Amino acid sequence: MLLKSTIKKDSTLLTWYLLKRVVDLFNKVFGKGIGKVRIVSGFEIEIEVSNKNVYPCLLFLSKHSLGLFKVATDIVCYDTPSKEARFFLVYNLLSVAYNLRVRVITKVSEASRVLSVTSLYWSAGWSEREIFDFYGIFFFNNKDLRRILTDYGFKGYPLRKDFPLTGYVDVYYDDNQKRICYRNISVAQEYRNFLFATNWKVN
Repeated sequence: MLLKSTIKKDSTLLTWYLLKRVVDLFNKVFGKGIGKVRIVSGFEIEIEVSNKNVYPCLLFLSKHSLGLFKVATDIVCYDTPSKEARFFLVYNLLSVAYNLRVRVITKVSEASRVLSVTSLYWSAGWSEREIFDFYGIFFFNNKDLRRILTDYGFKGYPLRKDFPLTGYVDVYYDDNQKRICYRNISVAQEYRNFLFATNWKVN
């Protein structure tokens, strides 16, 4: 039991030392080209970079012998419409060789374009298509940037915070025409006179 705890403690120290080496090397190579590099809970590296430095950063992480982050597990996006750069892109990478994980975070405005990383990670193609479909972020150099989960001819980007809950178009199957039809959404609300003295009675 003591041997197991000693091995676990040594492996934890080794992991922490390796992470520290990666962070120091990253700061030395990129310097002011990045925002913050820190080790967060669970022995993960978190790197904040500008939009133009995303590709060089991921290229360095995937090719350098101290990192070898060869697997892109997923790309996450979330929307904060109150900010000028409203979208946050989070690239989650895995190094199988060292059993390490890293998060690369960048901020993207509504009008800006992001360089695709499909040349580095094949799996990123699906994630980039999904983000384009739901948020409208354009990834140039992605050779197959089509909508992936919404319907053909879908209008708007459904995961943006300013997208209406009802959407813009209603899709339904018409049994008489034996085909799928589209119609514009019209939300009709019945007018009622409420008695405010008693909350549950209606004229």
